[in-house]
Amino acid sequence: MPRPIRRLRWYIGGLLFLSTVINYIDRQTLNVLGPILKEQFTWTNADFALIVIAFRAAYAIGQTLSGRFLDRVGTRTGLTVAVTFYSISAMLSSFATGLRSLAGFRFMLGLGESANWPGATKAVAEWFPRRESGWAVALFDSGSSIGAALAPFIVLSVYKAFDSWRPAFIVTGVLGFLWIPLFRRLYRSPEDHPRLSEAERADILSNRVVEDPSASTKSGKSGPLPYPTLLSMPQTWGIVIGKALTDPVWFFITDWLAIFLVSRGFALEDSLLAFWVPFVAADLGNFAGGGASSALIRRGWPVVAARQAVIVAGTLMMLLLIPAIYAKQLPALAACLAVATFGYAALSTMILNLPADIYPPTSVASVSGLSGTAAGIGTIVATYITGYVADRYSFEPLLIGGSLIPLVAMAALLMLVRERETAIRS
Repeated sequence: MPRPIRRLRWYIGGLLFLSTVINYIDRQTLNVLGPILKEQFTWTNADFALIVIAFRAAYAIGQTLSGRFLDRVGTRTGLTVAVTFYSISAMLSSFATGLRSLAGFRFMLGLGESANWPGATKAVAEWFPRRESGWAVALFDSGSSIGAALAPFIVLSVYKAFDSWRPAFIVTGVLGFLWIPLFRRLYRSPEDHPRLSEAERADILSNRVVEDPSASTKSGKSGPLPYPTLLSMPQTWGIVIGKALTDPVWFFITDWLAIFLVSRGFALEDSLLAFWVPFVAADLGNFAGGGASSALIRRGWPVVAARQAVIVAGTLMMLLLIPAIYAKQLPALAACLAVATFGYAALSTMILNLPADIYPPTSVASVSGLSGTAAGIGTIVATYITGYVADRYSFEPLLIGGSLIPLVAMAALLMLVRERETAIRS
């Protein structure tokens, strides 16, 4: 028998982090190249919004489909298929000849990438005791900000080296194929992993949400809870609403930051620091949120109450998008965006944790997928509004809305997700 790997669950967490980094590098390739593509193809902001919407539409559709797919086939098979598909889709973007073809390739990318968050959330539910799930979610979710921060350096370096935007899609698309063998080699379920020590296995299996016998199939095997059951639970709606009203703010920054900075008179090449800072701040917010909630739980706070405390703090920090309207200097603008993304990331980590806190592992990806679809729909609407308002007015009304709408999400998460309903137990 192979020798057990000490603290194997954190190696699993590291793989999920790398997957998220690659996921975001692939999707950010277009957004970094946005000003260049707009100039080459003479697109308006509304035209660019259509390409972003193509990705978001597929992402919204795919979240629910991929969540159910992952709960049926398992994390190992599901993520392998998804990463293969979206890596191919990213590389195909290099063959785009205009608005329609690039929108088509981005639609394919969105379908594939939609599986990452349901899959990673499911893996955390399988592999981590509830006391550590905050840190584990923070780890994999931080990959989004790291990937977004790395993308400008990678993409612009490739663009300058080849004097063409097309190779950038190929280079970033290859990264997923480097990740798949590592994942396939290491990932198994904790119940039968040959490199997991018996002590760690016992800790994981005894400290996660217990399966609900109502989720059993006729064959006697545990399966996901039916959608009517999930949708009858108020905490499901709290998570769905919370995700739907906060993710569009993050995607506004990731999709439009380069174009926003250029609209404020800053050259893209001279703005890399401002491009980088909000994403690093978001990375810190992931760990601050996960660490703070875990610390509160260790002090005796109920799990959901600890998550909600961080949600309130993060939502209030997102109000700093409003002062960004009046910032004239690049450092001040970057600072406002950094505080807001720090708060968003802390809040997002908590929302991502809630399915693993509340539902049995066989249903976590399904709930995560539902919330992801809601977030996708919200982001599509927000993206269309962004293109329309930015062309006719400015980005200022969008920043005001991005600060205030999360307050509604916070209210839903506080009212609908209650501590007495935080576990489905046999």
